[in-house]
Amino acid sequence: MLPVKRSCGDHEVVCNSWDRTSSEASEVVILERCWIVEFRSKTDVSIVLKFQSGEPDLYLEAASKTDCESWAVALGEANSEGLQNKIQQLRRLIMEIKEERSSDEARQCFPSSQVDSLGEPQFTSIQRIANEPKLEFSLACKDLVAATRDRKLNTFIQISVVHPAEHILTRYSSTEIVEGTKDPLFLTGVTFPPEYPIYEETKIKLTVYDVKDKSQDTVRTSVLPDHKEPRADIGRSFLGCTTFRVADLVKSKEQQLTLTLRTSDGGKTVGTIEVNLVKMGELEDGETDHITTDAQDQKCALVRECPATEGISGKDSLPSLSAVLKNPICKLYRFPTSDNKWMRIREQMAETTLSFHVPKELINLHIKEDMRRNQELKDLGELAPHWDNMRKSVIAHCDQMLSMYQDTLAELGKHTGSSFKSSCSKGEKTLEFIPVNLHLQRMHVHSPRLKDALYDVITVGAPAAHFQGFKNGGLRKLLSKFEAERRNTGYQCIYYSPENTAKAKEVLSNINHLQPLISSHADLLLNSASQHSPDSLKNSLKMLSEKTEIFVHAFKDQLVRSALLALYTARPGCVLKKPAVPRNSAEEGGDLQHQDHPSQIKRQDSIPHHSEYDEEEWDRVWANVGKSLNCVIAMVDRLLEKDNVSNTKEGENDPSAADCKVFHTGGDWYEQLYPLVITLKDCMGEVVTRAKQSMAFVLLQELACGLPQCLMLTLRRDIVFSQALAGLVCGFIIKLHTGLHDQGFLQQLHTVGLLVQYEGLLSTYSEEAGMLEDMAVGISDLQKVMFKVIEAKSEDFLPIITGRREHYVIEVQLPAKMFELLPQEIKEGKLLRMYPVLFNVGINEQQTLAERFGDTTLQENINQENLELLKEYYKLFTEKMPPDCLPHFQEQNDLKGLLENLHQNIQAKKRKNVEIMWLAATICRKLNGVRFTCCKSAKDRTSMSVTLEQCSILRDEHQLHKDFFIRALDCMRRMPHRECTEECQMQKVCIQHDTADGFPKVLQTSRRDIWKS
Repeated sequence: MLPVKRSCGDHEVVCNSWDRTSSEASEVVILERCWIVEFRSKTDVSIVLKFQSGEPDLYLEAASKTDCESWAVALGEANSEGLQNKIQQLRRLIMEIKEERSSDEARQCFPSSQVDSLGEPQFTSIQRIANEPKLEFSLACKDLVAATRDRKLNTFIQISVVHPAEHILTRYSSTEIVEGTKDPLFLTGVTFPPEYPIYEETKIKLTVYDVKDKSQDTVRTSVLPDHKEPRADIGRSFLGCTTFRVADLVKSKEQQLTLTLRTSDGGKTVGTIEVNLVKMGELEDGETDHITTDAQDQKCALVRECPATEGISGKDSLPSLSAVLKNPICKLYRFPTSDNKWMRIREQMAETTLSFHVPKELINLHIKEDMRRNQELKDLGELAPHWDNMRKSVIAHCDQMLSMYQDTLAELGKHTGSSFKSSCSKGEKTLEFIPVNLHLQRMHVHSPRLKDALYDVITVGAPAAHFQGFKNGGLRKLLSKFEAERRNTGYQCIYYSPENTAKAKEVLSNINHLQPLISSHADLLLNSASQHSPDSLKNSLKMLSEKTEIFVHAFKDQLVRSALLALYTARPGCVLKKPAVPRNSAEEGGDLQHQDHPSQIKRQDSIPHHSEYDEEEWDRVWANVGKSLNCVIAMVDRLLEKDNVSNTKEGENDPSAADCKVFHTGGDWYEQLYPLVITLKDCMGEVVTRAKQSMAFVLLQELACGLPQCLMLTLRRDIVFSQALAGLVCGFIIKLHTGLHDQGFLQQLHTVGLLVQYEGLLSTYSEEAGMLEDMAVGISDLQKVMFKVIEAKSEDFLPIITGRREHYVIEVQLPAKMFELLPQEIKEGKLLRMYPVLFNVGINEQQTLAERFGDTTLQENINQENLELLKEYYKLFTEKMPPDCLPHFQEQNDLKGLLENLHQNIQAKKRKNVEIMWLAATICRKLNGVRFTCCKSAKDRTSMSVTLEQCSILRDEHQLHKDFFIRALDCMRRMPHRECTEECQMQKVCIQHDTADGFPKVLQTSRRDIWKS
């Protein structure tokens, strides 16, 4: 029994709670809108209940302190508001249990054959255009009822899917939040990609929420594997829900459903939802847009009818594109134009299999190249002890590096799972060759009066060696420092400039490529001679002459001569007829440094000088190849001349013989040519042996001068280049597919080359400065990459990579029907050049520190250098291409004026000058280029830049209504992070709350606050 003291004015009424023997209570107290005041003293056993309504306080007194505490807990739990919250939470928990399902299961597609094998019923597929989303619809609400009369609703709709075979709810996506209206019109639609398992029997549940506190609310925008909803009592409240079958929507006469929203118990009506089927880019009965809008109430019923453009939809491109792009995430939007029409925007983000394919191909080529180099070093022959020890040390280090490459390739071969590397894995050693967050970001726009348009941006983390670290800077600084140190190596090795080292690698590559070709053409010549076929003999001789001339000119270089001399001085014993070391000159490129050093002029004096070196011997050996070829040509001419004379005589003696084909045994032709061809091969073999050894000796000097730094720098450069190349290959393939029907672009591709513009958002402070240095070198190295388009001979459309470091050729495979659309020059195998340029503008809070207390010279130098490269490309373009091949944008700014404006902005050295990014991007699009956007991890800064660029394009090119620019930007910035699908991250606004002040205002979310993620 607990005595109750009721204070009434100055009086206090004391009642017993109830008699245990009686079923009636002496007094009933309603615990509503009240709170408990508990006295904390050890002796006091009283509790006070205070009421918000202003009723008198209720005093409760217990027999002991323990009873008092237990009653305080009981009364707190008995509060009616608390009970209501618990009931709501219990309802949420029940819904969560029903909705639980992993993302892997949700994303699996069950073909009809597989369903039949499991004994399940076969479902009705939705008929749509190939490679187009299976189902798309837009949403709007009407007459929503708030919980309280004066409440202004901030609503969004969560979309869930019920698969007919499993009857389990799966959260799929959600709309944006529309503020302050009971009739919200949602700009974000719902789209199901082609591979999603949705059928006519599938049910879709629409749940409407009212967001009370947006700063604490998080909205899901994709299928996520974690199942916990945000607590209902801290951010949002449930308004109502409804369910419909997909068949009801797609088969409805007006392609529109009006559904009633009801509370969770199915009793109270809280409004209606309008679901409008979207047919974007599909050919129906006409080519006009039918849009009915009620501007006053923001209601709409949208039905889109338009033809599919060739450049966007094409069944022939599906196999090759599906081999490259995987796991697309799609979003659908509808935005008003300035003339009060509606345009449709489909935003797609897709992974690419090239994230792993290209690095694995590159590593495999590195392994083969390094094994070949190690063998060439071993084939140098006998060397003096000093050089021999140096060779052993170099080979030992190279073997260790080779083993590391092999281990990395083996680990990548074991990789399973997603086809991209998330940002949290950028520091893993086994994945250091893989680009971070490489994705295609595509915007497909369908405007009322304009053609459908595609805008692609490749987003990727800055190519950098994260595992190697940036304590000592990036490649730009490390390479410069290494080159300076290598010049001062003293007597231990001979210094060759980077240009000469590159030349040596090129000579070795030409040897390995041309020698087997010449040998093959020589055999074909002999075969033609044995068959006594004049035409075949002429063709074989022509091919042999062309390849041999290229072979001869490949060694017409002073480097080979000086390297042979240096190699001779490294033999165990030597005497020179002439001074052993030529003076450094402009012609020789400074091949040998400080040759007056005693240890380089006179080596290993203890070994007897048993031989003499003749510097003119190389000229004789090299010239013998040309003389041997001339002998072969003269013999073929003589044989053909005799054959013509004999045929003429036979024709005069017997006219009928002229109409008959005369067959000869041909033994005389073969016998006369055979010794000459063998001599040519022998002379060529002698040249190859000497040239290989001399060039291998040059490479030995490069490696020996900087062990182990040289190999570590090579590794770092390979890592950065691998990441950059994977993105470039992806961008080229996507651009080729989208421009396949654009003859102007194809002509530009083989006549001038392809512009590739990288937008960097890295700061010049701390580690990001090192990343920027890595990125600058990696992108610059892409200039040495060439592309070649070939016809696919199988169903494997992945690109093929050939070549060596500093000279790679990427063979892109196309299906036969697509290959036939190419110009003859490309079909004949013409190599296509790349022109990569990088413009960087740091935009975060670290760049603020760099500008105020640090140094921005690195960024300024990179921008200035790449501006010159861009001007060179523009000059080449204007010289070789007609102006009418350029894309016809709505904003026809003069390209020359844009370049001048870009030059002025770079020279201005303004802080966080984002105008540089926009100008460079505009120039790139106008020149049919490929766009890249990069930051540290290709998440926050990249997302901000891409979404701003997309909305700017909609405004400038497609007349987006000026009053909807900010709202369109907010909708697009709700696009999930590219890591959401793997790392189970919740939807994040594209800017972190605690770093907002560091960004330029134009890149921040232009709302009154920045919502937490």
